[in-house]
Amino acid sequence: MRIGGVEVRPLGGGLGCLLMILFSIVASVVLTVLANLVLR
Repeated sequence: MRIGGVEVRPLGGGLGCLLMILFSIVASVVLTVLANLVLR
């Protein structure tokens, strides 16, 4: 993947990229649930 003139390669190739996406989704869901519990 190219951003501007820089070649960006995800860590671990395709699998690492997929894991990073999954991790970010799970982390955002967990943070949202925690925020709701704290701010209730």
